[in-house]
Amino acid sequence: MKKLIIMFLSFFKIGAFTFGGGYAMIPLIEKEVVESKEWISKEEFTDILVISQSFPGALPVNSSLFIGYKLGGVLGAIFALLGVILPSFLIILIIAAFFMQFRENPIVDNIFKGISGAVPVLVLIAVKSLSKSVEKKKINIIITITCVVAITMFNFHPVGMIFLSAIYGIVFLRKKVA
Repeated sequence: MKKLIIMFLSFFKIGAFTFGGGYAMIPLIEKEVVESKEWISKEEFTDILVISQSFPGALPVNSSLFIGYKLGGVLGAIFALLGVILPSFLIILIIAAFFMQFRENPIVDNIFKGISGAVPVLVLIAVKSLSKSVEKKKINIIITITCVVAITMFNFHPVGMIFLSAIYGIVFLRKKVA
């Protein structure tokens, strides 16, 4: 039970101090579960992120479920899930209760502007961290560049790129069985 509570508190901390959505949480989740607690390896973390992105829903919610399940079964998944979603839920309740009073407050407005400036940096940290685990092969670089160009210049949907990349991997990158 102690491990479940520690896991809950770890994910609660991640959920409470991350602004900017799922991708901004990746470096915090990695630091906590891979580096600080050493619950899973870097490779397992990367695999969990890939699987989590394949399922509908928010990345931190899905990854917390997988990590929690790996560490503590169904109960672990529930504790990790509650830990990561409760802070947002509570913050939204508080903001909803008091938002009308502070909506026009310039200090509150500046706080959110300041926080929003840090979010792209957190996403870049996640990209840098994830790129370390990708093999630096010519084909991986080509796939990465193709995806970035397709998404940014041609407004190709990211889910479509994930789907096409998966098909490409299945068809062209599978290992030959002797």
